[in-house]
Amino acid sequence: MNSLKLVHRQLRPSFSTTPRCWQWRQSANATARPIQVLRRSFSEISRPPPEAPKPKPKASTALRRAASASLPIRSNPTPTRGDIQPIFTYATAERYLMPNLRAALPKDSKLLHDSWWVPRWKDEKSGKEGEVFVFGNGSFVSWGLSEDEAVRFADEVIARSSAEVARLKEPETEDLEFVTDPEEDTRLQGDIIILGRTLPLSNEESLPVDLPPSILPRETVLARYAFSQALSRSTALSGLETSLEHYLSSIALLPHALQKTGKPGLGRRALVMKLGELLRFRQGLNLNRENFSDTPDFYWSEPVLEGYFNTLSNALDMKTRIRSVNDKITYAAEMQSVLRELLTETSAHRMELIIIALIAVEVVICLIRDGPEMWHMIFGKDEKAEDSTTEPAY
Repeated sequence: MNSLKLVHRQLRPSFSTTPRCWQWRQSANATARPIQVLRRSFSEISRPPPEAPKPKPKASTALRRAASASLPIRSNPTPTRGDIQPIFTYATAERYLMPNLRAALPKDSKLLHDSWWVPRWKDEKSGKEGEVFVFGNGSFVSWGLSEDEAVRFADEVIARSSAEVARLKEPETEDLEFVTDPEEDTRLQGDIIILGRTLPLSNEESLPVDLPPSILPRETVLARYAFSQALSRSTALSGLETSLEHYLSSIALLPHALQKTGKPGLGRRALVMKLGELLRFRQGLNLNRENFSDTPDFYWSEPVLEGYFNTLSNALDMKTRIRSVNDKITYAAEMQSVLRELLTETSAHRMELIIIALIAVEVVICLIRDGPEMWHMIFGKDEKAEDSTTEPAY
Protein backbone atom coordinates (compact mmCIF):
# COMPACT_ATOMS: atom_id res chain seq x y z
CA MET A 1 0.00 0.00 0.00
CA ASN A 2 2.80 2.34 0.85
CA SER A 3 4.53 1.50 -2.44
CA LEU A 4 1.38 2.48 -4.39
CA LYS A 5 1.24 5.85 -2.65
CA LEU A 6 4.89 6.42 -3.46
CA VAL A 7 4.32 5.64 -7.18
CA HIS A 8 1.28 7.97 -7.23
CA ARG A 9 3.33 10.83 -5.75
CA GLN A 10 6.06 10.32 -8.33
CA LEU A 11 3.62 10.31 -11.27
CA ARG A 12 1.49 13.31 -10.08
CA PRO A 13 3.78 16.05 -11.44
CA SER A 14 3.70 14.51 -14.90
CA PHE A 15 -0.09 14.94 -15.19
CA SER A 16 -1.81 18.26 -15.64
CA THR A 17 -3.94 19.30 -12.71
CA THR A 18 -6.58 20.72 -15.11
CA PRO A 19 -8.60 18.62 -17.57
CA ARG A 20 -7.81 19.07 -21.25
CA CYS A 21 -11.20 20.62 -22.06
CA TRP A 22 -10.72 23.18 -19.32
CA GLN A 23 -7.24 23.94 -20.64
CA TRP A 24 -8.76 24.75 -24.09
CA ARG A 25 -11.35 27.07 -22.54
CA GLN A 26 -8.68 28.90 -20.58
CA SER A 27 -6.56 29.37 -23.70
CA ALA A 28 -9.60 30.63 -25.62
CA ASN A 29 -10.40 33.10 -22.86
CA ALA A 30 -6.78 34.24 -22.81
CA THR A 31 -6.95 34.82 -26.57
CA ALA A 32 -10.22 36.75 -26.33
CA ARG A 33 -9.13 38.90 -23.37
CA PRO A 34 -6.99 41.32 -25.45
CA ILE A 35 -9.92 41.79 -27.85
CA GLN A 36 -12.23 42.69 -24.94
CA VAL A 37 -9.68 45.12 -23.55
CA LEU A 38 -9.33 46.68 -27.01
CA ARG A 39 -13.10 47.03 -27.35
CA ARG A 40 -13.37 48.60 -23.89
CA SER A 41 -10.62 51.09 -24.59
CA PHE A 42 -12.14 51.95 -27.98
CA SER A 43 -15.55 52.56 -26.40
CA GLU A 44 -13.99 54.82 -23.76
CA ILE A 45 -12.17 56.81 -26.44
CA SER A 46 -15.23 57.15 -28.64
CA ARG A 47 -17.48 58.12 -25.74
CA PRO A 48 -18.29 61.86 -25.97
CA PRO A 49 -16.84 64.04 -23.20
CA PRO A 50 -19.23 65.22 -20.49
CA GLU A 51 -21.00 68.43 -21.31
CA ALA A 52 -19.84 71.56 -19.52
CA PRO A 53 -22.37 73.02 -17.10
CA LYS A 54 -24.53 75.64 -18.71
CA PRO A 55 -24.17 79.19 -17.42
CA LYS A 56 -26.81 80.46 -15.07
CA PRO A 57 -29.47 82.36 -17.01
CA LYS A 58 -29.88 86.03 -16.25
CA ALA A 59 -32.96 87.57 -14.77
CA SER A 60 -35.95 87.69 -17.07
CA THR A 61 -36.77 91.11 -18.47
CA ALA A 62 -39.07 92.32 -21.21
CA LEU A 63 -36.02 92.39 -23.47
CA ARG A 64 -35.35 88.69 -22.88
CA ARG A 65 -39.00 87.77 -23.24
CA ALA A 66 -39.21 89.58 -26.59
CA ALA A 67 -36.14 87.82 -28.00
CA SER A 68 -38.30 85.92 -30.48
CA ALA A 69 -38.90 89.18 -32.37
CA SER A 70 -35.26 89.16 -33.48
CA LEU A 71 -35.49 85.73 -35.13
CA PRO A 72 -36.21 87.16 -38.61
CA ILE A 73 -33.03 89.22 -38.38
CA ARG A 74 -30.96 86.24 -37.30
CA SER A 75 -32.39 83.67 -39.72
CA ASN A 76 -32.80 85.83 -42.87
CA PRO A 77 -29.48 87.53 -43.71
CA THR A 78 -29.37 90.10 -46.50
CA PRO A 79 -26.48 91.32 -48.68
CA THR A 80 -26.47 94.73 -47.00
CA ARG A 81 -26.56 93.43 -43.44
CA GLY A 82 -23.34 92.97 -41.51
CA ASP A 83 -22.41 90.31 -39.01
CA ILE A 84 -24.10 90.16 -35.64
CA GLN A 85 -21.72 91.64 -33.07
CA PRO A 86 -21.82 91.84 -29.27
CA ILE A 87 -22.64 94.76 -27.00
CA PHE A 88 -21.30 94.34 -23.49
CA THR A 89 -21.99 96.57 -20.49
CA TYR A 90 -19.73 96.43 -17.44
CA ALA A 91 -20.25 98.24 -14.11
CA THR A 92 -17.35 98.31 -11.65
CA ALA A 93 -18.18 101.14 -9.19
CA GLU A 94 -20.98 103.36 -7.96
CA ARG A 95 -19.56 106.24 -10.00
CA TYR A 96 -16.50 107.41 -11.93
CA LEU A 97 -14.59 110.65 -11.56
CA MET A 98 -14.74 111.63 -15.22
CA PRO A 99 -11.74 114.03 -15.24
CA ASN A 100 -9.52 111.27 -13.83
CA LEU A 101 -10.29 109.03 -16.81
CA ARG A 102 -8.73 111.26 -19.44
CA ALA A 103 -5.12 110.30 -18.77
CA ALA A 104 -5.86 106.57 -19.05
CA LEU A 105 -8.03 106.72 -22.18
CA PRO A 106 -6.64 106.61 -25.75
CA LYS A 107 -5.60 109.93 -27.27
CA ASP A 108 -8.47 110.07 -29.76
CA SER A 109 -11.11 109.78 -27.00
CA LYS A 110 -13.62 112.62 -26.86
CA LEU A 111 -16.07 113.90 -24.27
CA LEU A 112 -19.48 113.29 -25.85
CA HIS A 113 -22.28 114.79 -23.72
CA ASP A 114 -22.37 112.68 -20.50
CA SER A 115 -19.75 110.13 -21.56
CA TRP A 116 -16.19 109.62 -22.67
CA TRP A 117 -16.39 108.25 -26.20
CA VAL A 118 -13.56 105.94 -27.28
CA PRO A 119 -13.99 105.56 -31.07
CA ARG A 120 -11.33 102.85 -31.37
CA TRP A 121 -9.87 100.57 -28.74
CA LYS A 122 -7.78 97.61 -29.80
CA ASP A 123 -7.36 94.58 -27.59
CA GLU A 124 -3.71 93.58 -27.77
CA LYS A 125 -4.41 89.94 -26.99
CA SER A 126 -7.09 89.25 -29.61
CA GLY A 127 -6.26 92.09 -32.01
CA LYS A 128 -9.93 93.06 -32.21
CA GLU A 129 -11.12 96.66 -32.25
CA GLY A 130 -14.25 98.05 -30.66
CA GLU A 131 -15.99 101.23 -29.57
CA VAL A 132 -16.54 102.17 -25.92
CA PHE A 133 -18.76 104.69 -24.09
CA VAL A 134 -17.74 105.38 -20.47
CA PHE A 135 -20.40 106.98 -18.23
CA GLY A 136 -20.13 108.66 -14.85
CA ASN A 137 -22.49 106.19 -13.16
CA GLY A 138 -19.68 103.65 -12.81
CA SER A 139 -20.22 101.66 -16.01
CA PHE A 140 -19.10 101.52 -19.63
CA VAL A 141 -20.63 100.04 -22.79
CA SER A 142 -18.52 98.37 -25.47
CA TRP A 143 -19.63 97.80 -29.08
CA GLY A 144 -17.98 94.99 -31.00
CA LEU A 145 -15.98 93.62 -28.05
CA SER A 146 -16.56 90.29 -26.33
CA GLU A 147 -16.87 89.86 -22.59
CA ASP A 148 -13.20 88.94 -22.14
CA GLU A 149 -12.10 91.93 -24.19
CA ALA A 150 -14.36 94.27 -22.21
CA VAL A 151 -12.92 92.91 -18.96
CA ARG A 152 -9.42 93.64 -20.26
CA PHE A 153 -10.51 97.21 -21.06
CA ALA A 154 -11.66 97.55 -17.46
CA ASP A 155 -8.34 96.21 -16.17
CA GLU A 156 -6.10 98.20 -18.51
CA VAL A 157 -7.97 101.52 -18.58
CA ILE A 158 -10.57 101.91 -15.82
CA ALA A 159 -8.63 100.27 -12.98
CA ARG A 160 -5.47 102.29 -13.73
CA SER A 161 -7.21 105.65 -13.83
CA SER A 162 -8.04 105.88 -10.09
CA ALA A 163 -11.47 107.15 -11.14
CA GLU A 164 -13.58 104.52 -9.37
CA VAL A 165 -15.59 105.65 -6.33
CA ALA A 166 -17.10 102.96 -4.05
CA ARG A 167 -15.96 99.98 -6.10
CA LEU A 168 -18.52 97.17 -6.33
CA LYS A 169 -17.77 93.84 -4.66
CA GLU A 170 -18.73 92.03 -7.86
CA PRO A 171 -19.00 93.73 -11.28
CA GLU A 172 -22.43 93.86 -12.89
CA THR A 173 -22.83 92.98 -16.57
CA GLU A 174 -25.44 93.13 -19.31
CA ASP A 175 -25.04 91.81 -22.85
CA LEU A 176 -26.87 92.56 -26.08
CA GLU A 177 -26.18 92.28 -29.81
CA PHE A 178 -26.28 94.63 -32.77
CA VAL A 179 -26.05 94.54 -36.53
CA THR A 180 -25.46 97.23 -39.17
CA ASP A 181 -27.75 97.51 -42.20
CA PRO A 182 -27.96 100.78 -44.18
CA GLU A 183 -31.22 99.62 -45.77
CA GLU A 184 -33.03 99.30 -42.43
CA ASP A 185 -34.22 101.88 -39.92
CA THR A 186 -32.30 102.19 -36.68
CA ARG A 187 -34.35 100.46 -34.00
CA LEU A 188 -34.49 97.83 -31.29
CA GLN A 189 -36.04 94.59 -32.52
CA GLY A 190 -36.37 91.90 -29.89
CA ASP A 191 -32.98 91.61 -28.24
CA ILE A 192 -30.94 92.97 -31.14
CA ILE A 193 -30.20 96.58 -32.13
CA ILE A 194 -30.23 97.45 -35.83
CA LEU A 195 -28.01 100.38 -36.83
CA GLY A 196 -29.19 101.82 -40.13
CA ARG A 197 -31.01 104.91 -41.30
CA THR A 198 -31.72 107.64 -38.75
CA LEU A 199 -33.98 110.67 -38.91
CA PRO A 200 -32.35 114.12 -39.02
CA LEU A 201 -31.46 115.68 -35.69
CA SER A 202 -33.50 118.58 -34.37
CA ASN A 203 -30.36 120.45 -33.35
CA GLU A 204 -27.29 120.24 -35.53
CA GLU A 205 -25.06 121.15 -32.58
CA SER A 206 -25.97 117.87 -30.88
CA LEU A 207 -23.41 116.11 -33.07
CA PRO A 208 -19.93 117.65 -32.73
CA VAL A 209 -18.19 118.44 -35.99
CA ASP A 210 -14.68 117.37 -35.01
CA LEU A 211 -15.44 113.74 -34.23
CA PRO A 212 -12.53 111.33 -34.82
CA PRO A 213 -13.09 108.35 -37.15
CA SER A 214 -14.69 105.29 -35.58
CA ILE A 215 -14.97 101.64 -36.52
CA LEU A 216 -18.76 102.10 -36.79
CA PRO A 217 -20.72 104.51 -39.03
CA ARG A 218 -20.61 108.15 -38.04
CA GLU A 219 -24.30 108.60 -38.87
CA THR A 220 -25.41 106.39 -35.97
CA VAL A 221 -22.98 107.56 -33.29
CA LEU A 222 -25.66 109.44 -31.32
CA ALA A 223 -28.05 106.50 -31.68
CA ARG A 224 -25.35 104.28 -30.21
CA TYR A 225 -24.86 106.85 -27.47
CA ALA A 226 -28.58 106.79 -26.60
CA PHE A 227 -28.73 102.99 -26.53
CA SER A 228 -25.51 102.90 -24.50
CA GLN A 229 -26.82 105.33 -21.90
CA ALA A 230 -29.95 103.21 -21.41
CA LEU A 231 -27.82 100.08 -21.02
CA SER A 232 -25.43 101.76 -18.60
CA ARG A 233 -28.31 102.90 -16.39
CA SER A 234 -29.71 99.38 -16.30
CA THR A 235 -26.36 97.89 -15.31
CA ALA A 236 -25.72 100.58 -12.68
CA LEU A 237 -29.19 99.90 -11.28
CA SER A 238 -28.30 96.20 -11.10
CA GLY A 239 -25.32 97.11 -8.93
CA LEU A 240 -27.58 99.13 -6.63
CA GLU A 241 -30.07 96.25 -6.49
CA THR A 242 -27.33 93.81 -5.51
CA SER A 243 -25.98 96.11 -2.78
CA LEU A 244 -29.50 96.63 -1.45
CA GLU A 245 -30.11 92.88 -1.34
CA HIS A 246 -26.94 92.43 0.72
CA TYR A 247 -28.09 95.23 3.02
CA LEU A 248 -31.54 93.69 3.50
CA SER A 249 -29.93 90.33 4.24
CA SER A 250 -27.84 91.96 6.99
CA ILE A 251 -30.95 93.23 8.80
CA ALA A 252 -33.23 90.29 8.01
CA LEU A 253 -32.78 88.79 11.50
CA LEU A 254 -33.93 91.91 13.36
CA PRO A 255 -37.67 91.03 13.31
CA HIS A 256 -36.82 87.48 14.38
CA ALA A 257 -34.71 88.80 17.27
CA LEU A 258 -37.58 91.04 18.38
CA GLN A 259 -39.97 88.12 18.26
CA LYS A 260 -37.75 85.76 20.24
CA THR A 261 -35.97 88.01 22.73
CA GLY A 262 -37.84 91.30 22.68
CA LYS A 263 -34.57 93.09 21.87
CA PRO A 264 -33.39 94.34 18.46
CA GLY A 265 -29.92 92.82 18.78
CA LEU A 266 -28.22 95.99 17.50
CA GLY A 267 -26.78 98.87 19.45
CA ARG A 268 -27.77 102.46 18.85
CA ARG A 269 -24.57 103.26 16.97
CA ALA A 270 -24.88 100.22 14.69
CA LEU A 271 -28.50 101.07 13.97
CA VAL A 272 -27.67 104.67 13.08
CA MET A 273 -24.93 103.42 10.73
CA LYS A 274 -27.43 101.10 9.05
CA LEU A 275 -29.84 103.99 8.65
CA GLY A 276 -27.10 106.11 7.06
CA GLU A 277 -26.34 103.32 4.60
CA LEU A 278 -30.03 103.16 3.71
CA LEU A 279 -30.18 106.90 3.09
CA ARG A 280 -27.17 106.58 0.80
CA PHE A 281 -29.06 104.00 -1.28
CA ARG A 282 -32.03 106.33 -1.66
CA GLN A 283 -29.75 109.24 -2.54
CA GLY A 284 -28.02 107.18 -5.21
CA LEU A 285 -31.36 106.14 -6.66
CA ASN A 286 -33.21 109.46 -6.75
CA LEU A 287 -31.03 112.47 -5.97
CA ASN A 288 -27.70 112.06 -7.76
CA ARG A 289 -27.08 113.66 -11.13
CA GLU A 290 -27.00 110.21 -12.70
CA ASN A 291 -30.35 109.19 -11.22
CA PHE A 292 -32.42 106.46 -12.83
CA SER A 293 -35.91 107.91 -13.02
CA ASP A 294 -35.49 111.12 -15.03
CA THR A 295 -34.80 111.37 -18.74
CA PRO A 296 -31.46 113.13 -19.39
CA ASP A 297 -31.77 116.78 -20.39
CA PHE A 298 -29.97 116.14 -23.68
CA TYR A 299 -32.96 114.24 -25.10
CA TRP A 300 -35.46 117.06 -24.50
CA SER A 301 -34.37 118.69 -27.75
CA GLU A 302 -33.85 115.41 -29.62
CA PRO A 303 -37.10 113.37 -29.72
CA VAL A 304 -35.60 110.78 -32.07
CA LEU A 305 -32.76 109.97 -29.68
CA GLU A 306 -35.20 110.10 -26.77
CA GLY A 307 -37.22 107.42 -28.54
CA TYR A 308 -34.14 105.17 -28.77
CA PHE A 309 -33.36 105.77 -25.10
CA ASN A 310 -36.91 105.16 -23.87
CA THR A 311 -37.43 102.08 -26.05
CA LEU A 312 -34.45 100.27 -24.57
CA SER A 313 -35.19 101.55 -21.05
CA ASN A 314 -38.72 100.16 -21.24
CA ALA A 315 -37.42 96.86 -22.60
CA LEU A 316 -35.12 96.63 -19.58
CA ASP A 317 -38.03 97.21 -17.13
CA MET A 318 -36.40 100.29 -15.65
CA LYS A 319 -39.57 101.83 -14.17
CA THR A 320 -40.67 98.57 -12.56
CA ARG A 321 -37.22 97.93 -11.10
CA ILE A 322 -36.92 101.49 -9.75
CA ARG A 323 -40.33 101.15 -8.10
CA SER A 324 -39.31 97.83 -6.57
CA VAL A 325 -36.07 99.28 -5.19
CA ASN A 326 -37.93 102.24 -3.70
CA ASP A 327 -40.45 99.90 -2.06
CA LYS A 328 -37.65 97.86 -0.51
CA ILE A 329 -35.94 100.99 0.77
CA THR A 330 -39.24 102.23 2.23
CA TYR A 331 -39.80 98.92 4.01
CA ALA A 332 -36.28 98.94 5.44
CA ALA A 333 -36.70 102.57 6.56
CA GLU A 334 -39.99 101.78 8.33
CA MET A 335 -38.46 98.80 10.09
CA GLN A 336 -35.49 100.82 11.25
CA SER A 337 -37.78 103.63 12.39
CA VAL A 338 -39.59 101.18 14.66
CA LEU A 339 -36.29 99.87 15.99
CA ARG A 340 -35.05 103.40 16.60
CA GLU A 341 -38.19 104.16 18.63
CA LEU A 342 -37.60 100.99 20.64
CA LEU A 343 -34.04 102.06 21.34
CA THR A 344 -35.26 105.52 22.34
CA GLU A 345 -37.77 104.01 24.78
CA THR A 346 -35.09 101.70 26.16
CA SER A 347 -32.72 104.64 26.65
CA ALA A 348 -35.46 106.70 28.35
CA HIS A 349 -36.31 103.81 30.69
CA ARG A 350 -32.64 103.41 31.53
CA MET A 351 -32.33 107.12 32.26
CA GLU A 352 -35.34 106.93 34.58
CA LEU A 353 -33.73 104.09 36.51
CA ILE A 354 -30.48 106.04 36.77
CA ILE A 355 -32.31 109.12 38.08
CA ILE A 356 -34.18 107.02 40.66
CA ALA A 357 -30.90 105.44 41.77
CA LEU A 358 -29.25 108.86 42.09
CA ILE A 359 -32.16 110.15 44.19
CA ALA A 360 -31.90 107.10 46.44
CA VAL A 361 -28.16 107.64 46.89
CA GLU A 362 -28.74 111.30 47.71
CA VAL A 363 -31.34 110.35 50.31
CA VAL A 364 -28.95 107.88 51.94
CA ILE A 365 -26.17 110.47 52.02
CA CYS A 366 -28.50 113.01 53.60
CA LEU A 367 -29.56 110.49 56.23
CA ILE A 368 -25.96 109.68 57.09
CA ARG A 369 -24.87 113.32 57.24
CA ASP A 370 -27.90 114.96 58.85
CA GLY A 371 -29.49 111.96 60.53
CA PRO A 372 -28.39 112.67 64.13
CA GLU A 373 -29.41 116.29 63.93
CA MET A 374 -32.76 115.40 62.47
CA TRP A 375 -33.22 112.76 65.16
CA HIS A 376 -32.46 115.31 67.83
CA MET A 377 -34.81 117.80 66.28
CA ILE A 378 -37.66 115.30 66.15
CA PHE A 379 -37.18 113.29 69.33
CA GLY A 380 -35.03 115.63 71.48
CA LYS A 381 -37.97 117.48 73.13
CA ASP A 382 -39.64 114.26 74.19
CA GLU A 383 -36.45 113.05 75.86
CA LYS A 384 -36.09 116.33 77.81
CA ALA A 385 -39.71 116.07 78.94
CA GLU A 386 -39.19 112.55 80.19
CA ASP A 387 -36.03 113.59 82.03
CA SER A 388 -37.88 116.42 83.76
CA THR A 389 -40.68 114.14 84.92
CA THR A 390 -38.32 111.56 86.33
CA GLU A 391 -36.27 114.01 88.49
CA PRO A 392 -36.73 113.31 92.35
CA ALA A 393 -38.48 115.86 94.49
CA TYR A 394 -36.48 117.37 97.48
